Amino acid sequence: MSTPAHTSLSPHVLDNPAWASLSGAHTAFAEYPAGGAADGAPTARAARYSPDVSPFAALADPGDPRSWADLRALIGDGEVASLAGVLTPPDGWETVGRIQGVQLVDTSLRAEPTPEAVRLGAADVPEVLALIRLAEPGPFLPRTVELGTYLGIRRQGRLVAMAGERLRPPGWTEISAVCTHPDHRGQGLATRLVRAVAAGIRERGEVPFLHTSASNTRAIRLYESIGFTLRRRPFFLAVRAPGNTAANFS
Repeated sequence: MSTPAHTSLSPHVLDNPAWASLSGAHTAFAEYPAGGAADGAPTARAARYSPDVSPFAALADPGDPRSWADLRALIGDGEVASLAGVLTPPDGWETVGRIQGVQLVDTSLRAEPTPEAVRLGAADVPEVLALIRLAEPGPFLPRTVELGTYLGIRRQGRLVAMAGERLRPPGWTEISAVCTHPDHRGQGLATRLVRAVAAGIRERGEVPFLHTSASNTRAIRLYESIGFTLRRRPFFLAVRAPGNTAANFS
């Protein structure tokens, strides 16, 4: 399956997928600085997901000082935001955490439903969070399940594997929270769920993509073996805004 062409002459939507999601398909989950949305349409240059949905914030243009000013107004002086793809914050901002990631896109994945997969919803969240804590696939919060379709596989009634949809930039959907209980690894459950989630994405006419840590070489090899191709190597940053919140209470 071919993917949209990427050139260095113009930004690609996957270069800033969190912003493309927050300003598009996921506006219902977005928070903006005061006055940053008019008639439901974002006017701010920065946004973040509701804190119980996702930890990520996003900038319309990391090279635009207005975006950083709006992010500071949104999160508050001295507070921390999680961003993706930004390499060097401007003066006054502090990088307090940085992880090298990889972004992979579907180029030849065999997408297909799996009969044993069940749809996960709000009632499953406690069990989902327990599996997330055990398998540690990345951040997952109580309302993350609302971002898209999440599928799970159960053994004797117990949730042992899951995968679902997170970011939704135009034309694409991110597969996320891919994980398997340690006692059930090596059975191909994660691969089956990735294929099943991808089948739903393809039915909408969109292309699957995903992120993982660059250090997770086992997962990268698996994704490449089933039809994903490395597209870019973004960073995931935690940045602290200028100012000191403690001073506000002195």
